[in-house]
Amino acid sequence: MSERLAVLSQYLLPKLALTRLAGWAAGLQGGAWTQAAIRRFVVRYGVNMDEAAEPAIDHYASFNEFFTRPLRADARPLAQTAFVCPVDGAISQFGPITGEQGDRIFQAKGHDYSTLALLGGDAQAAARFARGSFATIYLSPRDYHRIHMPCAGQLRAMTHVPGDLFSVNPATARGVPGLFARNERVVCLFDTEHGPLALVLVGATIVGSMATVWHGLVNPPRPGTVRRWDYAPGQVTLAQGAEMGRFLLGSTVVLLWPEGVMRFNPAWAPAGAVRMGQAMGERAY
Repeated sequence: MSERLAVLSQYLLPKLALTRLAGWAAGLQGGAWTQAAIRRFVVRYGVNMDEAAEPAIDHYASFNEFFTRPLRADARPLAQTAFVCPVDGAISQFGPITGEQGDRIFQAKGHDYSTLALLGGDAQAAARFARGSFATIYLSPRDYHRIHMPCAGQLRAMTHVPGDLFSVNPATARGVPGLFARNERVVCLFDTEHGPLALVLVGATIVGSMATVWHGLVNPPRPGTVRRWDYAPGQVTLAQGAEMGRFLLGSTVVLLWPEGVMRFNPAWAPAGAVRMGQAMGERAY
């Protein structure tokens, strides 16, 4: 199937129904059947179970437990830098937030979207990232699915934004306009010593749920309306490298920084593989 046809077919698929079915199946505890399915998944995607805190597949009663498995404490050492990579995955895009209003995020050739759309219509939050920097990282099914803090921060607000459930793989990013600002997402806003930070968890087809360490499961439910939670200073404080959330299966994270804050690791390049804890960048000043 051609890339264009594969993308077009997603407009016709019952994506929400598929996602609900996948979420139900991932939660099943099928004993030997579940372990056999996990083994097939490990082989097909080349998952490195030696890094897992519990490498024995028989330990996992469901796919959900397997997808969100923790790693050994020494598996992801933190680089000595201002910003560490928050996930295992592949770099989709990164760089300056551009445009006449300083609000356009590059998605792929011919496609961009606004910070306002990404942040669920929060104009005040979007203004804080005008002419700043962004990074988009794709997590494949084989990747470690927990998300960690790139720097220490205090949570200011969390917003669940309803939306579509297109796949977020590289082919879809090239073919669906405004993909990351039209899919369902959880927007987390932090105050840090470097200024504000947005960390956005983007949902996708068959990504059954997204969760954060302070809230637990954010979706489901999916009420179809924007939901926002505000937090008092110091109510939720996370250290650099601390877990902040997790996906079931794979998806994408988008990070935003204000103008003049982020200087990316010069070794970074689109499509490059990254691991949680590696150097992502330094302060630009």
